[in-house]
Amino acid sequence: MKYVLVTGGVVSGLGKGVTASSIGVLLKACSLRVTTIKIDPYLNTDAGTMSPFEHGEVFVLDDGGEVDLDLGNYERFLDIRLTRDNNITTGKIYQSVINKERRGDYLGKTVQVVPHITDEIQDWIKRVAMNPVDGKEGPPDVCVIELGGTIGDIESMPFIEALGQFSYRVGPGNFCLVHVSLVPVLNVVGEQKTKPTQHSVRGLRGLGLQPDILGCRSTEPLEESVKAKLSQFCQVPISSIVNLHDVTNIWHIPLLLRDQRAHEAILKVLDLQLVGKVAREPKLAEWTERASKFDKLKATVKIAMVGKYTGLSDSYLSVLKALLHASVAMERKLVVEWVPSCDLEDSAAKETPEAHKKAWKLLKGADGILVPGGFGNRGVQGKILAAKFARENNVPYLGICLGMQIAVIDVARSVMKLRGANSTEFDPDTTMPCVIFMPEGSKTHMGATMRLGSRRTYFHVTKCKSAKLYGNAAFIDERHRHRYEVNPEMVPEFEKAGLSFVGRDESGRRMEIIELPSHKFFIGAQFHPEFKSRPGKPSPLFLGLIAAASGQLDTLLKRSSSIVNSNSTPRCLNGTIVPTKALYSKGHAKKPLESLVNGYFANGNVIHT
Repeated sequence: MKYVLVTGGVVSGLGKGVTASSIGVLLKACSLRVTTIKIDPYLNTDAGTMSPFEHGEVFVLDDGGEVDLDLGNYERFLDIRLTRDNNITTGKIYQSVINKERRGDYLGKTVQVVPHITDEIQDWIKRVAMNPVDGKEGPPDVCVIELGGTIGDIESMPFIEALGQFSYRVGPGNFCLVHVSLVPVLNVVGEQKTKPTQHSVRGLRGLGLQPDILGCRSTEPLEESVKAKLSQFCQVPISSIVNLHDVTNIWHIPLLLRDQRAHEAILKVLDLQLVGKVAREPKLAEWTERASKFDKLKATVKIAMVGKYTGLSDSYLSVLKALLHASVAMERKLVVEWVPSCDLEDSAAKETPEAHKKAWKLLKGADGILVPGGFGNRGVQGKILAAKFARENNVPYLGICLGMQIAVIDVARSVMKLRGANSTEFDPDTTMPCVIFMPEGSKTHMGATMRLGSRRTYFHVTKCKSAKLYGNAAFIDERHRHRYEVNPEMVPEFEKAGLSFVGRDESGRRMEIIELPSHKFFIGAQFHPEFKSRPGKPSPLFLGLIAAASGQLDTLLKRSSSIVNSNSTPRCLNGTIVPTKALYSKGHAKKPLESLVNGYFANGNVIHT
């Protein structure tokens, strides 16, 4: 097993996650099997109870693990399926050590940070790195490890010590350290400054780790003299200094690494450059095509994102990525209109009239509306108004988790005239509980007590839009994260009002997908389809939203039907439906459908207004 450690210096938010993911892509393109581990030095056991404003979105895995958003980047870049153990936190490590101490595993020894905590970290890495994540048998070839935070943080010291010991434990030729640092430019002098990186590397070396490769973040390409200076003072060969300058979209990053021969430097450190099965040139033709195609998109599609965490885009990172995958597949440039749900409410018209006016203007000017998941009462009435506007004005609508529940509440209030209809989450004493707390949930503990992970949804209406988007499948597997559900006792009344519950769980009593058959595109999902969206395999529901918003839904649905009808029975795979035979599009006999639908995304191409 080979290990690549990615650390960061100077400041946080440099893009270590994207760098680690891109290194993984590069190694995978060299015919190596890659797995990843993210180390988060915080004391929380997992990210499940953390506010989106504090740490961005909580990414959910198949096994129900609530993890750091960087694991979402790994899954999307590498098209792998990780587990909760691929996210190491200080809380998990200490909890494991304390449990062992209570059982008497340490035989009366004084339990200390060194060696017990550091040994636990090393053993965890060694164990998890051997687990296959690409659906194949046998252990991966390389494990890319990202250490969260910045070198010098007190909370990460046990991990630094453990990783220093680990590099010695696995031996030369098996461990490569990539240090990502900042090379800023001061506007006063206009010169690229190396001193922050020098100090960062000095601090790293003082902790027992010597970088093999430097990843230098900058706004513009590094000057050769700057590289020479960094090489001299950081004791890293010029050939091992990689410049990660700003690009038009993040899909250029693996290409940037390849063009600077970063794979050669990594393979050399890991003694893999002469191994027979390792390709010397990464096969990145599809990446090149995708990055280029994304940059050339002209026609736009506007999606109003109605949420309560709109002040931080990372709160909805996977939703953004899924929208981008779908928009590029439909050959549209995505424009995201951020609409704070609080500003849509009637109370905002009096308290903040300008914000209220702006929010409604953005909502009414959008081609489609998306209401993502969320928790708590704040801004809920605004979300209900957004769903109502979409329903009454035939605007394409996709509601995810809470977005589905508030759509149900709107139908109850506006169509069925049930005054006081609400969710027990927002009004525990409501006489019309449209949405209720799930019986198996816990009301005393918050962490890991929701309905989490991959669950199966069965289609009960075969000719609905959702089923067609999923390739006329009998069932799908998608990831969940919720405590509340549509009240099954009220379902017959909703159906009489025109709301169709097209997808349900295996019991038939838990509602998973809703549709308004008479509407252009009005779909709500209890699950989170964004977590399984991939660049080459956009989430079907997001694809449907973008297609409806850009006037292409009928074409998409016909294409989906024709593909399924021309092949054998479809099967379920990663939340998308793929016929058992290879998928081919008419007129492109040699190109699989996945290569024709180039759904690739990048932060640089999301237009924030």
